[in-house]
Amino acid sequence: MEAIDEGLSALGDSGKQAIYYHLEKSFKLSKREIPEKIEEFAAAIEHIFGEGAVLLEIHIMQRLHEKAGNGAIFCAKGDQLYFTEYMRERARAST
Repeated sequence: MEAIDEGLSALGDSGKQAIYYHLEKSFKLSKREIPEKIEEFAAAIEHIFGEGAVLLEIHIMQRLHEKAGNGAIFCAKGDQLYFTEYMRERARAST
């Protein structure tokens, strides 16, 4: 959750709070549910930002990668980078 929060901070504090509000009201997705509902979160930010959502996704993945420490390995499949798959894999690796 910290990586998501920090990633959304790229929008500024008021922008981040507006996104959380919009997720709760329009998508019925609370802040605390995001880590367990990463697909719904990704779909919501893609709905809100369109193709620009990929920039937030990359920022969130960078934050998560930094938090994972030196032992973390980052692998994309071919030339594709899938936010939801990356987030699920990092969550599994941290448990």
